[in-house]
Amino acid sequence: MNWAEIFTDTYIVGFVLLFFRFAALFLAVPIFSHQNIPLTIKAAMAFFFTIVFYASLPPLQIEVNISNVILAILSEFMFGLVIGIVLLLAYNVITFAGGQISFMMGFSMASAIDPQSGISMPIISQFLSLMGLMVLVEMDLHHWVLLFVDKSLSSIPLGEFIMSKDLFEYIMHACANMFLVGFVIAFPITALSLLADIIFGMLMKTMPQFNLLVIGFPIKIMVSFAVFIATLTATMLILKGQMQEAFNALEMFF
Repeated sequence: MNWAEIFTDTYIVGFVLLFFRFAALFLAVPIFSHQNIPLTIKAAMAFFFTIVFYASLPPLQIEVNISNVILAILSEFMFGLVIGIVLLLAYNVITFAGGQISFMMGFSMASAIDPQSGISMPIISQFLSLMGLMVLVEMDLHHWVLLFVDKSLSSIPLGEFIMSKDLFEYIMHACANMFLVGFVIAFPITALSLLADIIFGMLMKTMPQFNLLVIGFPIKIMVSFAVFIATLTATMLILKGQMQEAFNALEMFF
C-alpha cells in the first residue's frame, strides 16, 4: 500500500467508522461498559483497537459524502448497541433474580449503587452482578467480542448494518426470557419464603405469644441465605449458559 493512499478520503472514513464500531461496543457490552472505567479510557481502547484491526479492514464500499458518512456512523452505533442489548439481556437475568430474592428476604430497601450499570439496585442484585462479572471474565467474553468484531469486518461492511426482522424478534424473545429465567433462579428462595410464611402463620394461630418480627424474620433470612449459598453455583452456571446462547445468537448478524 502506498503511504499517500492512507490519507485519502476512503481510508480516513474507514478508520473513523471502525473507531465508532469499537466505541459503541465499549459503551454497551458488559465488562467494557463498566461504569468504573472512565470514558477517556474507553475512547483510548477504541482508538487502540481501531489501529490494531485497521490492517484487516476491507475496502470501503460506500460512496464518501456527508450524508452517507453520517448514516454510516449511525449504522455503526446501531451495530454496537444491538450487540450490547443482546448480551445485556442475558446478563440481566441474575440482576432481576437478585431483586426478587432481595424482596423475599426483606432486603428490598437495602440498596446500593451497582458499579456495572451505575444505578441503585438491591444488595443481592449487586452481589450477583459482581459475581457475574467475574464469570464473564473467566469465560473470556472480552476476547469473544474482539474476535466477533474481526469476523464482522468481512461479513458486515462498515456503514452497511441494517437491523433485520429476525434480530428484532430475538430481542423481544430475550426480554421475555430474562423474566422467565430470573423467576426460575429465584424460585427456591421464593418457595421457601412462602412455606416459611405459612409455617409462621400457623404458629401465630396456635401460639399467639410468638413474636414474628423478633423470631420469624431472622430465621427466614438465615434459611434464605443458606439456600442462596447452596444455589449460587447453579445460578452462575445458568448465567454462563445464557451468555453463551446470546453470543451464539449473534450469528444472525451474518
